[in-house]
Amino acid sequence: MKHTRRNFFKQGLAGALLMGSASIGHAVTLPDPVKAKAPKAVNPFQLGMAGYTFVHFDLETTLKTLQRLDIHYLCIKDFHLPFNSTDEQIKAFHEKCASYGVTGYAVGPIYMKSQEEIDKGFEYAKRVGVKLIVGVPNYELLPYVDKKVKEYDFQYAIHLHGPDIKTYPDATDVWEHTKDLDARLGMCLDIGHDLRNGCDPVADLKKYHTRVFDIHIKDVTDSSKAGKGIEIGRGKIDFPALIKALREVNYTGKCSLEYEKDMKDPFLGIAESIGYFKAMNDLEF
Repeated sequence: MKHTRRNFFKQGLAGALLMGSASIGHAVTLPDPVKAKAPKAVNPFQLGMAGYTFVHFDLETTLKTLQRLDIHYLCIKDFHLPFNSTDEQIKAFHEKCASYGVTGYAVGPIYMKSQEEIDKGFEYAKRVGVKLIVGVPNYELLPYVDKKVKEYDFQYAIHLHGPDIKTYPDATDVWEHTKDLDARLGMCLDIGHDLRNGCDPVADLKKYHTRVFDIHIKDVTDSSKAGKGIEIGRGKIDFPALIKALREVNYTGKCSLEYEKDMKDPFLGIAESIGYFKAMNDLEF
C-alpha cells in the first residue's frame, strides 16, 4: 500500500481502536520485538570519490561533502592541487584532507600526449605522495609509460572513455594494449563508459580483474552512446551483480563515485548514489 499521509492517519486510527477494544476481547496480540539487522557483508574494496565530480567546487566544499557522506578516499584532480604546487602547498593539502578524515589515494585522470607530459605526471604523483596514477596516454606513448612505471614502481590505471573519444573506449581495448606490458600498467574501469560502448562491465571486471587498479562507479540511462549519467540504482548497471563480482575476484582497490549529472548542483544525486551503493554493499548476494 502506498504510504500517503491519509493512509498513515487511517492506519493510526484503526490501531488506536483496536488497542481500545483489547480489554474487552483480549484478542489483540502485541507485535514481536523488532529483530536486529543481519551482520553487514564484508567487502574487500573501499568506497571513494573521483575528484572530477567536484570540478565546479573548491576543496573545502568537496571535503565537507565527503565527510557528511562518510567517504574517506579522494582521487585528486589538479584543479584542487595544481601540478605546480610547492611542497608546502602539498603538505597543507594533505593536512586539510586529514582534518576531514579524507586521504588522497591517487591523482588523475591526467591526459598525457607527450613524453614531457608523462614525466610531469609521474613527478607530480611522486611529490603528492601517491603510488597510483589514473592516466590517459596516447597509444604510441605506452612503451614510455611502461618504462616510467618500472622506474617509479607506480601503478598506472588507464581511464576508459566509452564511445566519446577514439582512445581506450572500453576495458577490452585497454587490456589489449597493456596485457604484454608491465603488470603495474592496467586500467581504471569506468563501468558507465564501458556499458555505453556496448560492453558488460561485470563480465569485463571478471575477465580483466588482474589489471583493474581503480574503478569509477556510476550509472547510465542506456547501453549506447546516447546513455547519460543518472543516480546510481536508476539506470542500466546491475549493481548487485557488480558487487558480487567484486567480492568474487577479491578486488581490493577503490570504487570511486564519478557523478556526472547536474554537475553544478550535484549534491542530492551524489547522496542518493552513495546511499544506494552503501546499502547494496551491506547485502549478501
